[in-house]
Amino acid sequence: MKYQISKSLILLFLSLAFYYSYACTNLLVTKGASADSSTFLVYLNDGEWLYHLSQRQAQEHNVNDSLTYTSMTGVKFKIHQIQHTNAIIGFQMNEHQLAIGETTFLGREELWDKGLPLKYWELMELALLRAKTAREAIQVITSLVEQYGYGSEGESFSIADPNEAWILEMIGTGGKGGAVWVAMKVPDGKIAAHANHSRIGTFPINDPDNCLYSENVFSVAMQKGYYDPQAGLPFEFNSVYDPPSSQHIRYSESRVWSIYNRAAPSLGLSLDFNRSVEGSNRYPLFIKPDSKLSITDVFSLVRDHYENTVIDMTKGITAGPFGNPNRVRPLDWEVDSVKYSFERPISTYNTAFSYVAQLRNYLPNEIGGIVWFGVDDTYTTCYFPIYCCATEISKPFKTGDINHYSRESAWWAFNLAANYANIRYKDIVIDIINEQQSLESLFILQQDSIESIALSLETNDRIDFLTQYSSSMGELVHSTWVALGDRLITKYNDGYIKDDNNRIKSVGYPEHWLNSISKQEAGKHIINNSKNTKRSSDSSEL
Repeated sequence: MKYQISKSLILLFLSLAFYYSYACTNLLVTKGASADSSTFLVYLNDGEWLYHLSQRQAQEHNVNDSLTYTSMTGVKFKIHQIQHTNAIIGFQMNEHQLAIGETTFLGREELWDKGLPLKYWELMELALLRAKTAREAIQVITSLVEQYGYGSEGESFSIADPNEAWILEMIGTGGKGGAVWVAMKVPDGKIAAHANHSRIGTFPINDPDNCLYSENVFSVAMQKGYYDPQAGLPFEFNSVYDPPSSQHIRYSESRVWSIYNRAAPSLGLSLDFNRSVEGSNRYPLFIKPDSKLSITDVFSLVRDHYENTVIDMTKGITAGPFGNPNRVRPLDWEVDSVKYSFERPISTYNTAFSYVAQLRNYLPNEIGGIVWFGVDDTYTTCYFPIYCCATEISKPFKTGDINHYSRESAWWAFNLAANYANIRYKDIVIDIINEQQSLESLFILQQDSIESIALSLETNDRIDFLTQYSSSMGELVHSTWVALGDRLITKYNDGYIKDDNNRIKSVGYPEHWLNSISKQEAGKHIINNSKNTKRSSDSSEL
């Protein structure tokens, strides 16, 4: 009997890989940096695709069997099976409170071994299936690529359990087999973010408690001419394997800056590095937040368009009259040989899904691990809890087809509301956020009581209880958003806004926008204001 890796996972990621790459954001919060001693891992997957969340039970296998999957080119590969695989939810978390995320940084494209098996998404799923801790996950991933090769571009993995959080960065070898990689543990009490750019620079070579790396990490760089030890410069993984360009830095590091700037304003981090100002310093790999972060703080850190900064995307002519921070792709263009670019925010309506993994070492695994899951734009999504022991996923979150709108699909319900907001953003988004905060507050408020009940139950009853709770909350979120979409279409219709009594109100353009139009189109909209204008002879005769 052969064990088949998740077909839906492969097909969906193939779709994503071809359609939209290098567009994710991750945040790691260690237990010492959180208000309730949780470890948090946040993963935003930005791509125009519809993800079906799934659940797989723990299984026993014959070690003589093989695991088979299909590559991008349709070629089937086999790797060895192990005796026991863990229960997992999607490729987010397993039953032992191990969670994984990623962002792609591409790096030196000549090192991308495109023909080799084991893409990053398969490594993520395999790590969840085979490991219990973050360190074990690193060992699973790195040993698999050493044995079978690594077929993806440069990748930054976030890996966390209730006790530790790690960043693992990996790239191919350009046909020499295996992979080049380095992993750094996030010091307890600190946080780390990455967004499509390698962030590990220098690293200790004799500190296995906090840093692990491949044997070839230096040799490949020297053989390829990326690094000359005689030059007297320190070896920096990101400089060597993902040399930055101004466009790349602006696209990626602006998001890291925003998270760090809001979590620790006391650091006074400037925009200089992500604007490629000469002599500016890179942002730290890890920072200590000014205060410990709650779950709502974590949600907030990944809901951002650079509001209240000099690059606020809700301001200026590109935001239109209603402060719309969304920008139509592509984000860059060229006029008269000059290159321009819109900002790339953390929140975007191109997001497929995101989740916040909450991991707690002071509770049994079934209760301690939660996937706070949401689809579509982080700014307008609603995170609801799915306990890691859940044996079933609510139907709306495993339903849908990106090519056919359906009210039965949670993704379409959220996508409808987020897209409709674009017609009058500053007004409509308030209605969406009110609904979001109402439900998320409810989930957080009842968390203690739900978990107290679960603690009082025997293991099997506990699993059934938390499965039912997680599924019902997903159903509640979906039904609420379907109703919200209906309400938005009714309330904001034909340029009008209806009040609570369904009375139509003409709420025109904001004054600042009208002033701008008056200046830019001088004379075009002026009305003759003379009180003594005579009627024409033609009209008087009529």
